Amino acid sequence: MKKLLIALGAAWFGLTLASGAQADPIRIGAKVFTEQAILAELTGQYLSRHGYQPEIVGGLGSTIAWNGVKNAQLDLTWEYTGTSLVAYNHVTERLDKDASYQRVKQLDAKVGLAWLAPTRFNNTYAQALPEKVARQHPELNSISDLAGLLKAEAGKRHLTALDIEFANRSDGLAGLVKAYGLSYTRDDIRQMDPGLVYTALRNGQVFTGLVYTTDGRLDAFKLKVLEDDKGYFPDYTAAPVVNARYLERHPDLATLLKPLAESLDQATMRQLNAKVDIERQTPAQVARDFLAQHPLDGGQ
Repeated sequence: MKKLLIALGAAWFGLTLASGAQADPIRIGAKVFTEQAILAELTGQYLSRHGYQPEIVGGLGSTIAWNGVKNAQLDLTWEYTGTSLVAYNHVTERLDKDASYQRVKQLDAKVGLAWLAPTRFNNTYAQALPEKVARQHPELNSISDLAGLLKAEAGKRHLTALDIEFANRSDGLAGLVKAYGLSYTRDDIRQMDPGLVYTALRNGQVFTGLVYTTDGRLDAFKLKVLEDDKGYFPDYTAAPVVNARYLERHPDLATLLKPLAESLDQATMRQLNAKVDIERQTPAQVARDFLAQHPLDGGQ
């Protein structure tokens, strides 16, 4: 009996070592905003069920996260097609969703980065109206409609709120004004922190504001998003981007993350973001609840 117990103990110890050996570390980088924290938590918790030992490195600037994966200081990050096109590859051509993804996949492969299967959401820029303005101007459905109203009411103040980065980029406000012929004066522009843009819109302090299309506050604050009818804003479909050498060592990663990415559409991402920004849940809790409610292929 004693020999049997020793044998069983040895077998259990061996299984424990084998299990530990399968726990491959993966360093997941996340930028400093809500959606990125949620995506990192979803990825980490999901992969921990499949033999990975995740380490989330959050609060990163966009370029730092990107270079971290390029230089193998990180193994994975979630990136947006438009960010890679515009910020990293300096592509000014306007491409649709599929063309954007294929272009960044091709370009970034040259610097050792692999784009995996994309999500079904596009977190791009948009112009939005406060609820009160939308009720007063039901004819405003697109940015072209807005341009027409600004011309018709020239001389009347129409305050617009936008974040400081977008206000000062050549492919930001200046390009938007040129593309649509928006008649903004210097006094109409209010530059502020991105979060304060939503506050200004909710409180009706501005006529329009620059928003992000998967932000949970769009629905919570009853904001009306105007159609980008001239296709000025790039596509910003999100996808996991992995260091190519890490992927060579862990080829299962592409198969594992595909169902997770495909489970995230526009409405779902807005809801998840709202749980953090409006309901004040933690990204970790939001990720746990989502994975519990949405069993994915191969999930446990």
